[in-house]
Amino acid sequence: MRFAAIADVHGNYLALEAVLADINAQGISDIVNLGDMVSGPMDARRTVEIMMGMNATCVRGNHDRYVTDWALDEMYPSDRLAHSQLEPAQMEWLRALPFSTIYRDEVYLCHATPDDDNTYWMEAVTLEGIVHMAAIETIEEKAKGITQPLILCAHTHIARAVRLRDGRMIVNPGSVGGPGYRDVAPYPHTLEVGTPDACYAILDSGSGRWQVTFRQVPYDHQAMAALALQNERPEWASALAMGWIR
Repeated sequence: MRFAAIADVHGNYLALEAVLADINAQGISDIVNLGDMVSGPMDARRTVEIMMGMNATCVRGNHDRYVTDWALDEMYPSDRLAHSQLEPAQMEWLRALPFSTIYRDEVYLCHATPDDDNTYWMEAVTLEGIVHMAAIETIEEKAKGITQPLILCAHTHIARAVRLRDGRMIVNPGSVGGPGYRDVAPYPHTLEVGTPDACYAILDSGSGRWQVTFRQVPYDHQAMAALALQNERPEWASALAMGWIR
């Protein structure tokens, strides 16, 4: 089995188009999508339009949920913008996506963790706001009860693979469209990917054991940075332009 995993597009349709072209160039036709398709200061409508035509296996991310389920006055600014851009049919499509699913019997898919769509799985945050690798015991505790040999998650935008001590592998493909953000939970912190390129992963079981290849795809990121600035989100613009928030 060989397929591509994408995640955290956040309304960045130019990054999504570049990644889909690269996936096609690799001769891959099967794609899974780990959520957070919308909620970014770019173009949610066009992004979901592409997604709905992909025939990919999808799960819903926390920001997809905020956009479809929260009241407008509860939403973060990027969620409100995405909500204003989406058509009713697109909202219903997002709302109907599952929290988690199993892909071809061998792969468990979720956005963040099996129990919470807004919790880091392979990373932890200190009181001082430093993001670091979580302890293997903590990572394995969250994987209890999952029998599939490959587990895919997203949410942190950090491309990472962890091999559990029982042989299972957890993979975060990185972010297609959001190379940096600030958050307040569990403690205020900044996450910066360090590249403006669109990121995704290729998963391959041809050798008898799952292997991952991370890919970084250049695209016209300055156009998306300009759109974020036009929509009054300078931190997004900085991340999109450089991969850093400055």
